[in-house]
Amino acid sequence: MPAVTAGAVAVAAATAAAGPVSGPAAVPVVVLAAAVLHAVWNGLAHRLQDKLVGFALINLVYTGCAAVLVLLNPLPAAAAWPYLIASVVMQVTSQLLLLRAYQLGDFGQMYPIARGSAPLLVAVLSVTVLGDELGGGELLGVAVISCGLIGLAFARGIPGRAHLPALGAAAGTGVMIAAYTVLDGGGVRHAGTVGGYVAWLFLLQGPVLALIAWARRGRGLLVGAGPLVPVGLLGGVLSLTAYGLVVWAQSRGNLASIAALRETSIVMAALIATVVFRERLGRMRMAASATVLAGIAVLELARP
Repeated sequence: MPAVTAGAVAVAAATAAAGPVSGPAAVPVVVLAAAVLHAVWNGLAHRLQDKLVGFALINLVYTGCAAVLVLLNPLPAAAAWPYLIASVVMQVTSQLLLLRAYQLGDFGQMYPIARGSAPLLVAVLSVTVLGDELGGGELLGVAVISCGLIGLAFARGIPGRAHLPALGAAAGTGVMIAAYTVLDGGGVRHAGTVGGYVAWLFLLQGPVLALIAWARRGRGLLVGAGPLVPVGLLGGVLSLTAYGLVVWAQSRGNLASIAALRETSIVMAALIATVVFRERLGRMRMAASATVLAGIAVLELARP
């Protein structure tokens, strides 16, 4: 299976080549590369006509590549496994919610809501759950992101009952992203191995969605799946590589900075929605997406 080999080589090369690099400059470059790959694979996933088949294929790539990587990397330390298991639950849930959002809504609206809400939620949870205090600049960032997300939600006017499931699925994806970002940031630092952590993370989560898809469709899942295979496999390789790069960065850089910088993928997603999917971005969506990105930047710059 060439895609499995290519994916395993890509992730192994990314983590191995980046590992010896010292100096802070490597982290933002790696995260920006991951942001581009992330927007592209989400675009591919949205483009697939049968999105359930597409997501199943992507997860089969996860499984195959991870099986190879498990053999090439040491086992994560025992302290990392609670983080790993919890992250797998969040990752699978986020995929199911994202799948639903892409089935119901436009890529140019769903992607910014899903990605842009994560930094906002991390900031809010840090206050409400962890008891942290936000300074004036951080409060401004939260307010700006909130305005941008509201703008995206209302880009087509006041959402009716028919639009609420798509918006809810996108927002729920953001909640899961915020949760597994924090979990993986802590888990990889306990693991003692970036490659091993990434390998087991995807080996554990990969089969789950594929099995869910099989349970829903049975043999019918294979009907008409042929034309979707190349795009689905490519999406899996890009997704695995992108997250492998992010986890590597989380093992070396500031978690909040990485989470914020990663959301520059919103800009790339807006371009993909306009150029590839011919979605009418419109001034409202464009302004709202830019507002979310600006709020993330303010939130990051305001952090001590």
